[in-house]
Amino acid sequence: MPQHRERIFLVGFREPRYFEFPEFPKTEPKLASILERDVPDKYTLTDNLWAYLQAYAKKHQEAGNGFGFGLVNGDSTTRTLSARYHKDGSEILIDQCPRKNPRRLTPRECARLMGYPDKFKINVSDTQIFRQFGKFFDSSQN
Repeated sequence: MPQHRERIFLVGFREPRYFEFPEFPKTEPKLASILERDVPDKYTLTDNLWAYLQAYAKKHQEAGNGFGFGLVNGDSTTRTLSARYHKDGSEILIDQCPRKNPRRLTPRECARLMGYPDKFKINVSDTQIFRQFGKFFDSSQN
């Protein structure tokens, strides 16, 4: 999936034996492979929220902190989706163009990001689906 997540693999055997890790792909899938074409405007950030996120990031950058938003495009990989994505979506914002504010992922895009097939039915609210998909990887929510 087009997420940047550090991974560790542990392999153990009861009896000594030879093991070789399989070859992993050299290139990661790109975000464009999961993005929808026609996205409703409700996923585009309002002017107020976009201004707030930019000011917040600038304040923390000046203080030497790494807090802010994650702006990506179709050629990118994303940060890991967290359970707090339902709040403002700042971890993964899709750059739409110079004349339009960035947007959040749609629930279908979140499902694709987490590896679910398109036939997976989403029959809860956006907030609930963002929490559910992000919760799998958010240790603060356990």
